[in-house]
Amino acid sequence: MPLLDKFGRQITDLRISVTDRCNFRCVYCRSADPENYRPVDELLQWDELERLARVLLALGIRKVRVTGGEPMVRPGVEEFIARLKKLGVQDLSMTTNGQLVAERCHALIAAGLDRINISLDSLDPEKFERITRTRKFASVMAGIQAAQASSLRPVKVNAVLVRGINDDEVEAFARLARETGISMRFIEFMPLDADRHWSRDLVVPAAEVKRRIEALWELVPIAHERSETARKFAFADSPGEIGLIAPVTQPFCGFCSRIRITADGKMRTCLFSSEDHDLKPLLRGNASDQQLAAFIEERVMEKEEGHRINEPGFAQPSRTMVYIGG
Repeated sequence: MPLLDKFGRQITDLRISVTDRCNFRCVYCRSADPENYRPVDELLQWDELERLARVLLALGIRKVRVTGGEPMVRPGVEEFIARLKKLGVQDLSMTTNGQLVAERCHALIAAGLDRINISLDSLDPEKFERITRTRKFASVMAGIQAAQASSLRPVKVNAVLVRGINDDEVEAFARLARETGISMRFIEFMPLDADRHWSRDLVVPAAEVKRRIEALWELVPIAHERSETARKFAFADSPGEIGLIAPVTQPFCGFCSRIRITADGKMRTCLFSSEDHDLKPLLRGNASDQQLAAFIEERVMEKEEGHRINEPGFAQPSRTMVYIGG
């Protein structure tokens, strides 16, 4: 039986956060405050994460994305990817800040990784440093180049646009896609930042991004599955691709096919869920796979209709992106 919610949406996509640790401090995600990670013993072990993946694959999950924090800072992530591939994941991807990709790209591919998303929020090294609070621009660019030269091509490069910070780089990002053949994805700023600075005025609408790119180059729509988050476009006269992800101005909740597992064993049925569903007591309390599956099915059945960002009284989740998993 497929994994369905009460609105008839089939859940086929799983995002597994393997750590809440990150070597970046991006302004739209993490606080600049000192470390406040969860103790290691509160995080799921690799065997526990693999078990959850196995149970969910039996319920119809087809796509798995490994996320964090920064997944590559947790030792053993390549081995975990290999274990997921052995389970039969049809589409196995990772979201990363890219700092460690250049040196470990071949190991990721050997483990079975199919696709990769790399975050890049500015093409200007100084601005990149202000956004990420790191000096790792060259390492990230090297990671993108290494992945683009490998079987992971075309690399998806993610930019979260924030008004007044990097919205002046839309055209430069689009030009990068044309010149390198990457898939450049523009993501609207969401209310998931640790410093609680989000406001609607800081959101750069996807429609604006599309207008600005089309003022320079013709874009051709690319067909997509209804549950995909990005609306994709090719350039009419060159390689490269544009993806627009607009959870604020053009919500795609009606076709959502995703659930998330956090590094500390919580299942989230929506990125903006007001509550988590703790799987750890079952995992560490001798529950059977059948009991785990039944618990997951019951919680998924109650999956939220939508994120409510645009409704009066919307409350920002208590957990920020670094603790949820992108």
